[in-house]
Amino acid sequence: MSFPAPLRGVVPPVITPLTPAGEVDTASLRRLVGHLIGAGAHGLFLLGSSGEAAYLTDAQRRTVLETAVDAVAGRVPVLAGIIETTTPRVLDRAADAVRAGADALVATAPFYARTHPAETVAHFRRVRAAAGLPLFAYDIPAAVHTKLPREAVLGLAADGTLAGLKDSSGDEGSLRRLLVDPRRTTSGLSVLTGSELTVDAALLAGADGVVPGLGNVDPRGYVRLYTAARAGDWTAARAEQDRLAALFALTEAGDPARMGPNSSALGAFKTAAHLLGLIDCPATAAPQIPLDEQDVARVRAHLTQARLL
Repeated sequence: MSFPAPLRGVVPPVITPLTPAGEVDTASLRRLVGHLIGAGAHGLFLLGSSGEAAYLTDAQRRTVLETAVDAVAGRVPVLAGIIETTTPRVLDRAADAVRAGADALVATAPFYARTHPAETVAHFRRVRAAAGLPLFAYDIPAAVHTKLPREAVLGLAADGTLAGLKDSSGDEGSLRRLLVDPRRTTSGLSVLTGSELTVDAALLAGADGVVPGLGNVDPRGYVRLYTAARAGDWTAARAEQDRLAALFALTEAGDPARMGPNSSALGAFKTAAHLLGLIDCPATAAPQIPLDEQDVARVRAHLTQARLL
């Protein structure tokens, strides 16, 4: 499909349903994709952090992309995560995404070793030149240990390397400075926030949209928030954001004494999707620790309080 420039709206980072044996559950993935599009999502981001890309084999990643692209059937843009440690490995994943029919690519800075900004810039340019699809930079220093410099992002947007940025840096000041920089407007860079809890503020500051992990659970809530913001109804946008912030507490359902925050958050997203009938199994990829019955009960309580169950 023709890729919109700039990309705007709600673009959920789709979770990857797995079977109890740890294989990709393609039937559940198709059902989830249909649900997200039916809820009004403006695009889908496959194989991001919420999609457990780092835990999947190359073959599983290909299965996810091929299944999702087929299920989407051109209704919304499909952004494919090509997150890998080094440029050659990213180029391999980019080739897979192109063959699968993705509409755009999403890449982080290389992250096996810390990279100099000049190396990061060269990395994105090589990926864009080789793949030929619109490229989004994924700024997530908590995972890759590199914060993308604002000047580098603006330069890559100006020369046509980057079509957009998914900002999951947690640096609200840096994001605000990027949004108000005239060079960002001139280049047409799409800026999507990855922070589920401050979407209204990001949209008010000029962000183009949001990539919310919680959007797997309540996509309609984020679409309502975005629609209200676009209409200038900031009271409604704030009310929806407050409701979603309360629901986001389900990511803390896991007991921190026995699991890390990633296991808790992804386990909660998948458990919620399972309770809502969107996927058949809430399994997360090894070595993440699954939620127990008490954790699941906490997720259920949050869904009930949010009137999703």
